[in-house]
Amino acid sequence: MVHCNNCTGDLDAWVKLFEEVINLSGNKINKKDLYDALYFKALEGEENCGNLLSYNYFSGEHLTGIEEGRPLFARMPDSNFTLANFMKSLLFSAIGTLRYGLDILIEQEKVRIDSVLGHGGLFKTQGVGQRFMAAALNTPVSVMEESAGEGGAWGIALLAAFMMQEKKPDNSLAKFLAEKVFAGKASVQIAPDANDIKSFNKFMELYTPGLNVERSAVENLRVM
Repeated sequence: MVHCNNCTGDLDAWVKLFEEVINLSGNKINKKDLYDALYFKALEGEENCGNLLSYNYFSGEHLTGIEEGRPLFARMPDSNFTLANFMKSLLFSAIGTLRYGLDILIEQEKVRIDSVLGHGGLFKTQGVGQRFMAAALNTPVSVMEESAGEGGAWGIALLAAFMMQEKKPDNSLAKFLAEKVFAGKASVQIAPDANDIKSFNKFMELYTPGLNVERSAVENLRVM
């Protein structure tokens, strides 16, 4: 299992900032429409995200050895700082620690992943987070329409329901989910795209060594 403390919290903060700018201009926008517009804009981002790098660490991540949260965005002087590249880097960052942990499971523990079922806010905008997740994990990702937006609390409730079942030898979490939770539910699956995989791998080439910058932020940025 790979456990990540952070996902879209930093991205949500940026969307809130964009909403504030829109409101300042005298205009209004529905929050879902804003999320959809920004997520779909990310699909226009360059293969290397314009050499933009972000860390969504509101909390520390034990997988990467970061003890405290320091949300961080970095760019080089010649990085291509566009909205599309920026949003793509934020979405990739939301999946970065998960990919980092799965690399450990796959390479060191020889775990095999056949498919992933996605849930949570990342998947509310149809096809974008799902597509990037498939690329990051190099694995087909399925999303069920009625539960796509349900996150961690929903998952914990499912685990509690599973534990409250009558104990039988053939009971398993996989069987419980397949027969009692997801049975008859329509889902949409997206397979990893070769260009998206290449793009995410390029992002990780910046993300992994850049963790030293995140560690430095934890060590040196303190509230006085």
